[in-house]
Amino acid sequence: MFLDKVTITIKAGNGGNGHVSFFRDKLTMKGGPDGGDGGRGGDIIFVGTTRVDNLIDFRFNKKFYAEAGANGSKRHRSGATGKSQLVYVPLGTKIYKINNENKELLADIIDDEQQFVALRGGAGGKGNNFFATSKKQTPNFSQTGIITKEYQVILELNSIADVGLVGFPNAGKSTLLSMISRSNPKIASYPFTTLSPNIAVTNILDQNIIVADIPGLIEGASQGIGLGHDFLKHLTRTRVLIHVIDASEQEGRTIIDDYNVINKELSEFSNELANKPRIIALNKCDIADPEVIKNFRKKIKSKYPIFEIIGAINQGVVELVKYTASILKDIPKLSLEPIFTTLEEQVNKNEFHIRMEIENTKSGEEKIFIVEGPLVENLIRGVVLTDSESNHYFQRRLVQSGIIDALKNAGMTQGSIVHVGEVEFEFVE
Repeated sequence: MFLDKVTITIKAGNGGNGHVSFFRDKLTMKGGPDGGDGGRGGDIIFVGTTRVDNLIDFRFNKKFYAEAGANGSKRHRSGATGKSQLVYVPLGTKIYKINNENKELLADIIDDEQQFVALRGGAGGKGNNFFATSKKQTPNFSQTGIITKEYQVILELNSIADVGLVGFPNAGKSTLLSMISRSNPKIASYPFTTLSPNIAVTNILDQNIIVADIPGLIEGASQGIGLGHDFLKHLTRTRVLIHVIDASEQEGRTIIDDYNVINKELSEFSNELANKPRIIALNKCDIADPEVIKNFRKKIKSKYPIFEIIGAINQGVVELVKYTASILKDIPKLSLEPIFTTLEEQVNKNEFHIRMEIENTKSGEEKIFIVEGPLVENLIRGVVLTDSESNHYFQRRLVQSGIIDALKNAGMTQGSIVHVGEVEFEFVE
């Protein structure tokens, strides 16, 4: 089975929690805080590989979560960093972020072992040792690790190959592929036997050449007839096209008709495909009329090089692939497209905003001030309201960060109810 588009869910590892502890041994009864920090969560990393040629591995496995960071522990020991989740994808995989109804390209994996860090693991929380000061030497609170978010991404495969084999069904493309490589595609004497692209590697003139056998095209392929669009897109990254034509005309089509129809479909799909270097391989020449081949050469003239082959017995195939290898030396390989952005939203960690809601009570309408934003999310990670020192630290940070001044400017007065994240309090001057 061949799969070239799939949606998966990914999530970086959560950060580990900071630890609360105080140094104790038989000689030290009242040592200082020694709680260690939590470890960072693991990353989500996409890795290009030549070991697979389509996305079939994602048919049932569609969730990829990195390992969470370990919690900190006593004696200043930090938690271990979570193990990153490596997601192996075939070369030619484009990774898209789902943005409402649109999709945004994040990365294009075209090189073996190329890596794209899609998500960074959450930062670990600070242990109580971090919060010790000259005035507050025994903080009895720590910070929780950052909880990461789930994201959905779309993986789309546009196969990367040096050479693309195109032509009508039953023209002999799969047979040719089997002759020039160790590939073993399904071959039979009836049309439409190839249902998905076959990728193979062959070594000619000291070059490793990747060859893609694209399922037989039919008239109207550029408009999607016969899954045309699904297959034609796999030709866009090839450097050379070999147009395999059944010279025997046993399928009821003439050689020139085959040539013209495929040319038309390539042109209507994109100018890029129409202008790619091309080689004509006339197959099944052992049962073809020599006059038909001669007339075809006259009509085509010297627009494209023409090779006469008998794929089933490998006749003429060596000359064809050697010529192909020779012209590939002068055609540059696909250049790497840049990675456009990271998947995570870029946020200002000092940003916050205030909104006000009106709540109806027995005594009338009451204003409630709600503070939200990245600064708040980071601040409340270290709040333990039942601990006096933590509570004091929280209040100091509200003043230092400018939140209190902003609330006053927004109309907060003595006795106003304020929500900072999940923390609720009554303002007292």
